[in-house]
Amino acid sequence: MKYGASLMMMLTTAMWCGAADGPEKHIRESAGVLSEIMNAKDNGIPEDLLQKAYCVGVVPNLKRAGFIVGAKYGKGVVTCRNSNGWSAPEVVRIEGGSIGLQIGAGETDVVFIVMNERGMEKLMKDKFTLGADASVMAGPVGRSAEAETDAAMHADILAYSRSRGIFAGISLEGATLRPDNEENRALYGSNATAQEILHGSVKPPAAADQLYAELNRYPSKNTARYK
Repeated sequence: MKYGASLMMMLTTAMWCGAADGPEKHIRESAGVLSEIMNAKDNGIPEDLLQKAYCVGVVPNLKRAGFIVGAKYGKGVVTCRNSNGWSAPEVVRIEGGSIGLQIGAGETDVVFIVMNERGMEKLMKDKFTLGADASVMAGPVGRSAEAETDAAMHADILAYSRSRGIFAGISLEGATLRPDNEENRALYGSNATAQEILHGSVKPPAAADQLYAELNRYPSKNTARYK
């Protein structure tokens, strides 16, 4: 009973704080996390993966509750490439799943890269499960490393985490990802769908400028798909 009550209190607090922060804060924090990770000396995401990415998602401060299975919750943003650059950021929620072997309550920054059209199509759904509806693997680490590994070649989504200064590839197996409809309505109005946001039909907010500035450091290597 004590663990159950603690779990409910932690998740309720996390959800309340996320709502109070507002969607613009999620966008700005996501930009900051991506910038810090990519500016880490020789220990970031391989640049060629970002150049090949269809979409990039960042979930700052994913909450977790130690030994309690499934006690993970976070909000972040995802944006996808289109013929004009990057789409408006969609606010998403991630819940449950495996984030590695970190012990104890705390927070983890999560970054995931969608590597193909199949993975991008899953983002248009109301909800999908990583590992079941789309394959997800721990991504290779090293900013300038050659990333032509089996993971990079065959996974729909590659995932990373940063916790207590340690950056590594992780598997988000079993985590669910869904749009945060309330915060997306606050940003874009009641009629904006995930498809419209991620396909570039919605005007992005000014808060996304820093995120775009970071992503534009890694121009696409696959522009033929937009023609």
